Amino acid sequence: MSQRDREFDSKQQPNRILTVKWAYKWEVFRRLKALEIPCQCSTNEPLLVQLDSPQAAVQFWSVVRQVNSSRHELISCLDRCWQINCDRKDR
Repeated sequence: MSQRDREFDSKQQPNRILTVKWAYKWEVFRRLKALEIPCQCSTNEPLLVQLDSPQAAVQFWSVVRQVNSSRHELISCLDRCWQINCDRKDR
């Protein structure tokens, strides 16, 4: 059974309480579903996310960062990543 087929397990005890701004909740929910991260979202309810692996936690962080950061911040981060990659190739 793939992660996509798994239902969100609301009985599993979360390790952390994570919040997402209400304005971004549905956008984050759709992206997490595309990444096959178990989550649940209902009208007038908070977004619930099941982070059962380090990979899922990093993906969640990345998605939330993407919606919360300004375009300038995202471009600066990408530029730094490219610079690090270019420096490694020069060695």
